[in-house]
Amino acid sequence: MDKHLIIEGVGVTFETKRGPFVALRDVDLVVRKGEFVTLIGHSGCGKSTLLNLVAGLLHPTAGHIIAVGREVAGPGPDRAVVFQNHSLLPWMTCFDNVYLAVERVFGGSEPKAKLRERTAAALALVHLEHAAQKHPNEISGGMKQRVGIARALAMQPKVLLLDEPFGALDALTRALLQDELIKIVAQTGSTVLMVTHDVDEAVLLSDRVVMLTNGPAATIGEVLDIDLPRPRDRLALANDARYMACRSAVLAFLYQKQMKQAA
Repeated sequence: MDKHLIIEGVGVTFETKRGPFVALRDVDLVVRKGEFVTLIGHSGCGKSTLLNLVAGLLHPTAGHIIAVGREVAGPGPDRAVVFQNHSLLPWMTCFDNVYLAVERVFGGSEPKAKLRERTAAALALVHLEHAAQKHPNEISGGMKQRVGIARALAMQPKVLLLDEPFGALDALTRALLQDELIKIVAQTGSTVLMVTHDVDEAVLLSDRVVMLTNGPAATIGEVLDIDLPRPRDRLALANDARYMACRSAVLAFLYQKQMKQAA
């Protein structure tokens, strides 16, 4: 499979009043085309920092990041980000929020009719055709996150970056959106790098789970291959021995190895 994302020798040091703070060190990771990779670790281990580096929102102080054959020097339409906060513009409808991103990426090369078609298709992908003309304050939190995902997918990014996109939702809505994401990724063949605190979410969604050590100077501690067939059904996996083994491996890293080191 193609190496869609290459993170090589990456480190980040922030200058603070108390002196340099090393957030990440010696991070090496390759994400292949069509792969779903999740970053997990305790708070403060640099998961979101690493995602922001890939997004081009931060710059590494060591190493380099290559996305789809080009070194990351800043944000670009080849990488779309969905944050925990949906970041929708409240004065725009759901359709217009998505259309804004589509126009920014494709407006110079496609007619408006095609842009509207792309926007409608993205909303259909997340089953929100009926909410196209609603404003963010007229829809639920889960629907807002769907609009955010639609906006990101409408840009047709080479890499989809998800920073705890379901973290602020209730358990039932979170589960429903996880299931929707599984279907969307299968349908689009997206390459995904996702940050989560949720062990079950990581195992359910991922091809690989990347476990980070505790900060400061966090790095990759272990990488677990999730050898579970797709499509995945959460009910079928509930008592699956392979699922439970993967879950136990992540928990062992987080709550035995890392907690012991922190003690």
